[in-house]
Amino acid sequence: MLGIDRVVVSCPTEKRSAWSQLLRHIGVRGEIVSNLGDDAGSSPTGWHGDQSFEVVSHHPLTLESQFTKRTIDLVVSVLLLLLLSPLMAIVAVAIKLEDGGPVLFVQRRVGQYNRVFEMLKFRSMDPARSDQDGEYSTLRNDERLTRVGKFIRRTSIDELPQLINVLRSEMSLIGPRPHALGSRAAGRFLWEVDDAYWQRHSLKPGLTGLAQVRGYRGAIETEDDLALRLGADIEYIRGWSLMNDFRILLSTVRVLTHTNAY
Repeated sequence: MLGIDRVVVSCPTEKRSAWSQLLRHIGVRGEIVSNLGDDAGSSPTGWHGDQSFEVVSHHPLTLESQFTKRTIDLVVSVLLLLLLSPLMAIVAVAIKLEDGGPVLFVQRRVGQYNRVFEMLKFRSMDPARSDQDGEYSTLRNDERLTRVGKFIRRTSIDELPQLINVLRSEMSLIGPRPHALGSRAAGRFLWEVDDAYWQRHSLKPGLTGLAQVRGYRGAIETEDDLALRLGADIEYIRGWSLMNDFRILLSTVRVLTHTNAY
């Protein structure tokens, strides 16, 4: 669906519900061809010639809102990178001096439109025991963490390289946090726990988000952990506003150091 603005589907009546859900998860304007009298349970009927259709999904943001959000991402991320570059340089040197391993940890995460991208972090674990697929949640006092790693995770400094992901347009400053491909809750992949999971990918993933400022941070260990975060993510997407983004950004400053980061 990359670069696609509108999708029109013609399918048997019994498959319309499944297609509606899929199109909502993608976050594209989706329409299903219908006959008079049919009810797709969605927004008003449109017409093309003598053929009717039902609009079942749309992008969460208008084109103007997408442009505004991207502009703010670019301006703020550039300013933050310039402002924080001395701190980031010190952290990079500290990581290198501790064990001689790589400074950055690069992990594949699921982003907007369910596309996979490489997310950047300062490395906080022993390079020989890093979990590339995110199958194992980091535990409190996890023996894989380095001394520098414990500090930068607790203070969220390890997330600063993601400002580069924002510049690349792979992420936004504010949005649902991206999950690793192997992330699980109670032994099940996250999308197996809740069918609504994919809706969180209709916007770019964020460096921070509504779930994070509400305290839903750290490892996802139970289905309830996922439910709380997913609920906040969907609430953010459906109620997006520029003012809400500013509130979340300011609130993030207050929760940079938190007990759930380990």
